[in-house]
Amino acid sequence: MRSFTIALLLFSTLIFAQKDTNYNTIFEKGNGNQSATYQETIAYYSLLSKDFPSIKIQEMGLTDSGEQLHLVLFDPDKNFNTQQKNKAVLLINNGIHPGEPDGIDATMQLFRDLALAKVKIPKNTIIATIPVYNIGGALNRNSTTRANQDGPEHYGFRGNARNYDLNRDFIKADTRNTKSFYAIFQQLNPDVFIDNHVSNGADYQYKITYIMTQQNQLGNVLGTYLDTKMMPAIVDGLRLKNIESTPYVNAFSETPDNGFAQFFDSPRYSTGYTSLFNTIGFVVETHMLKKYADRVKATYEYMLATMDYTDANFKKIKELRLQNELQYAPKNSYTIKWEIDTTKVTPFSFLGFEAGHKPSEATTGNRLYYDRTKPFKKDIAYLKEYKSVKEITIPEAYIIPKAFWNVIDLLKSNNLNYSQLKKDTLIEVESYKINDYKTGGSAFEGHYIHRDTKVSVNKTKVAFAKGDYVFPTTQKGVKYLLETLEPQGVDSFFNWNFFDTMLQQKEGYSEYVFEDTAAQLLKDSPKLRSELERKKTTDTAFAKSPEAQLDWIYKNSVYYEKAHLQYPVYRLMQ
Repeated sequence: MRSFTIALLLFSTLIFAQKDTNYNTIFEKGNGNQSATYQETIAYYSLLSKDFPSIKIQEMGLTDSGEQLHLVLFDPDKNFNTQQKNKAVLLINNGIHPGEPDGIDATMQLFRDLALAKVKIPKNTIIATIPVYNIGGALNRNSTTRANQDGPEHYGFRGNARNYDLNRDFIKADTRNTKSFYAIFQQLNPDVFIDNHVSNGADYQYKITYIMTQQNQLGNVLGTYLDTKMMPAIVDGLRLKNIESTPYVNAFSETPDNGFAQFFDSPRYSTGYTSLFNTIGFVVETHMLKKYADRVKATYEYMLATMDYTDANFKKIKELRLQNELQYAPKNSYTIKWEIDTTKVTPFSFLGFEAGHKPSEATTGNRLYYDRTKPFKKDIAYLKEYKSVKEITIPEAYIIPKAFWNVIDLLKSNNLNYSQLKKDTLIEVESYKINDYKTGGSAFEGHYIHRDTKVSVNKTKVAFAKGDYVFPTTQKGVKYLLETLEPQGVDSFFNWNFFDTMLQQKEGYSEYVFEDTAAQLLKDSPKLRSELERKKTTDTAFAKSPEAQLDWIYKNSVYYEKAHLQYPVYRLMQ
C-alpha cells in the first residue's frame, strides 16, 4: 500500500511538472533571443484562458490588418468586472511597435506567473493586456529593420498594415486599431497604463528607461502624486532587484553628459491620450543595445513593481483621479501649450559611458563612439518641469454643427456626454477666427499638420440648427474636449487638418468687375474708406499693391463668405 501511495505521488508530481512545462513561453523555450509571433502569442493566451479560470481572452474590435484586437484579463476573483469601485485596473499595451517586442514576451510570462501564483497575487487590481496592438506590423516579421537593436532574431515592423505609426494616432484616429483601442480604454477606464517599448539613442549603463506621464500636464493633484510618490517607489522597487533605471534619455546634445529633459507626451502619444482621462501612464523603454533576455527581464520587473504599487495604493490612486478631474471646471484656466522650464533643474546621478570621436571607417567624416570600458557615475542636469505658455478659459460647453460628423464621431467614440438642440436656436457664443498658422512642408503620418495657430475671439450670436451637438465640459473627458477642440492645442483637431476645408475660400471675384462695386462700397461707407486709408499709411507694401487693396475691400464687405477661416466649433460661456 505504501509503495502504491509513493508511486501515485510520483506520478502526480510528474503530471504536474509536465503540465507546468507546457506553460513555458516561446521566449523561454528558445535561446534567450527569440520572440513569439502574433499567432503564437494569441495561442498561448488562449491556452492560459482554457486552463485557468482567472484568465479570460476576448476579441475587441477590428484592426487595419483585418484581424481582431484581443484583450486578456487576469482577475483572481474570476468575475472580470472592471467597473468595480473596490478594484483598480492596470492596462498593459504591447507591440504598438512590433519591432520592440520585449513587452509581448514579458507579459506572457507575467500572466502565466499570476495564474500559477508564482508571484504575489494582487487582491485589489485587475490586470489587463492588449497582447499585440499593431497586428499588421507584427505579421510583417523580419530581422533587419531595427538596424541598431541587439535582438531578438526576428521581430515585427514599426508601421501597421497601412504603414501608420500607431503611437502618433491617438488623436487623429486614422486607423481601426485606434478606434478599437478607444473602445477598450473607455470600457476599462484603467487607473494605470503601461505601454512597452525599446529605445533608440545614446549608449549608457541602464537596461531600462521610462517615460512617466508629464506631471504638469497630468494635473497638479495626480501629477504631484505620480512625481513624488509613485515613480520613486517603482524606481526603488527595481533597485531592490538590482535593476537601475533612468528617465528616458532625451539629451540636449549629442551625448547625455550635458543633461536631458523629460519627454513631453502630447495627446498624440498613448500616455498623452490616457492622461486626458486622468489615467497614470508609463512608457517602458528598454535599451536597444542590451541583450534581449535582459530587456525582457527588466520589462517584466517594471510591470511587476507597478502592479504591486498599484495594488497596495489603489484607493489613493482612485481617489486622486477623481480629485484631479475637479481642477478642470468651467471658468478655470487650462493650459493648452507648455514648454520646458529651464529655471528649474533637478540634479540626477547618471550612469553613462565616456564618449568620443574617431575617424569613420565607412565615411570621410568622424563618428561618435561610446567606450564601455569607461563607465561613469556623475550628476547631470535633468529638466522635468514644464511651464504654461498659453492658457484658455474653460467654457461651459462646446457647440458643434451636426455637419462635422467626423469630429462628432470621434467624441462619441471616446464616451463624451452630449445633448442635441431640440429646435433651431439663436445662441450667444464665443467664436474663433483663424488668423495665422504654419503647416509642415512634408507629410507626417498621413497629414500636413499645422502648428503655431493663432486665433481672434469674438462674442456673437450664431443661428444653430435642430440636431446640432452640445458637449458640456462638466464631465470626465473634459481634457479630451479641451485638447482637441481648442484650435491652438498642439494636437487639436484643427492642427491635425480636420477643418482644412474652412481654410479654402470657395467664392471670389473678377477684379475688373468688382472694381465698380468696390468704388461704390467706399462711397457708401466713409468708415470703410477711412479704415482703408489708415491701413495704407501703416503698411507700405499694402499701399503699393492695388491688388491687395481691392482684396481688402472685398474681405471687408458683405460679399466675402463668412465660412472662410471661421472655426466651426463654438464656445458656450454661460
